[in-house]
Amino acid sequence: MLAALAAAIATAMFGALVLLGVPSASAATLFSDDFEDGNATGWSRSGGSWSVVTDGSRAYRQSGTSADARAVAGTAWSGQSVQARVKPIAFNGGGRHVAVLARAQSTSSYYFLGLSNAGSVVLGKQAGGTATTLASAAATITTGTWYRLRLEAFGTSLRGFVNDVEVVSATDATFATGRAGLAGYYASASFDDVLVTDVTGPTQPPTDPPTTPPPPGTCPTSGSPTGFASVNAWGQNGTTGGAGGPTVEVDTAGELIAAIGQNGPLNICVRGVITVPAGMHNVTSDKTVVGIGSGAGISGGGLNIGLPADDAITSPPAGAVHNVIIRNLAFRGATDDSINVQMFSHHVWLDHNDLCCGYDGLIDIKRGSSYVTVSWNHVHKHTKTMLLGHDDGNGAQDTGRLKVTYHHNWFDQTPQRNPRVRFGEPVHVFNNYYVYNTDTGVACQAGGGCLVEGNYFERVEEPVTNTYAGPAGRCVARGNVFVDSGTPECSGSVQEAGTYYSYTLDDPNNVKAIVTAGAGVGKIGT
Repeated sequence: MLAALAAAIATAMFGALVLLGVPSASAATLFSDDFEDGNATGWSRSGGSWSVVTDGSRAYRQSGTSADARAVAGTAWSGQSVQARVKPIAFNGGGRHVAVLARAQSTSSYYFLGLSNAGSVVLGKQAGGTATTLASAAATITTGTWYRLRLEAFGTSLRGFVNDVEVVSATDATFATGRAGLAGYYASASFDDVLVTDVTGPTQPPTDPPTTPPPPGTCPTSGSPTGFASVNAWGQNGTTGGAGGPTVEVDTAGELIAAIGQNGPLNICVRGVITVPAGMHNVTSDKTVVGIGSGAGISGGGLNIGLPADDAITSPPAGAVHNVIIRNLAFRGATDDSINVQMFSHHVWLDHNDLCCGYDGLIDIKRGSSYVTVSWNHVHKHTKTMLLGHDDGNGAQDTGRLKVTYHHNWFDQTPQRNPRVRFGEPVHVFNNYYVYNTDTGVACQAGGGCLVEGNYFERVEEPVTNTYAGPAGRCVARGNVFVDSGTPECSGSVQEAGTYYSYTLDDPNNVKAIVTAGAGVGKIGT
């Protein structure tokens, strides 16, 4: 049993409707902190050496290994789901752990879910200086690796998840309420993306695409986008990728990296899952990168579509990357972004991909990029999902650009950035399915203008907002379906997407069924 649970953790690493009405209440975010403000205001600490550091993004680090170090935040909640990304760094001796805490009465009394260097995940309680193990499961814990821990405490039921797979559970009535927290028991670690909500999460494990290699000759290189990637602008009429160029098949990292980096039009067919070196790998103009069948993907690194970041460039350069298609690929375990579009790249179509479990963003679009369509993707089990516009101060590059269409995507248990928008207008979000997004759906900020229509929101706390954080944006929400969700918080006017391209809306009541049947890999043409 424990071996099966350990295998599940490893696999997860790669692996009544209300229409325009007032719905019932949904998940409430009780507390969140991604430490991007550079401070740890609101946290109370005991032991150790805590500070906000840069670990990819900003994170809260406990750097010492000579103390039982704890940090708690929030108030005396009863039912609570405490989630954080946790990266163990070092352990001082055997039987040590790094953990998230729930129902902390103080820094010496709480429930904890820990990653132990004894080769296990431990669910336990600390009461008056005495630690008691309530449940454990075998697992390989590697220092320097990020894990997503979630400890749920509702009634007397305790459940522990690692990378969204439930691995331990127990029943205990010692603590009825308390704060959330983080801990390094004689261990150092980085903590990030802390999220506390008042609802339990789904119990099903994350779904990964089949891995059986398909037969030859099933590489879908034809097709054309709807939305901004179809527009004639910036010297490019629509997005055709490698059309007109040769077709090659790749099944190794070396072959893939060489193919995406060469000059001229090229259709690149990816066979099987290719593990690439850590980091971002550059895709040049006029490329189609598409998976064969339903078992193709990229793990260990991500794809970068764009020139190197340069704040001094404020208009599209002659060499901007353009005309790129990425389709039918599963992305897992990226050490940075899974797909990054930057530096005035344009006419990019990201379609029918399956993205999960990376380090930073799944799909980020920024620094003046434009004329992009993101369609029919299944994104799941990830916090920093999709960013559009990287910084509140980047108006010189982004104003008047970042024209992006998001349609028929499945935002599946992705707490925030679905997308988070800055500056872009219009940003067209239509016919997407949102489910269990515990923070926000569409967040439109920093002068951005978002048109959000015909979507299906289920268990989404803030489906659409232009007041999420930082400078406000503008948004128009119309014709959406809300199921056990909050209501839009929108104001202002937004350019109509229909002035740029034609599109047909599906009935929003049917969007859940349409998107779950058609989004993700192996479904092009269904």
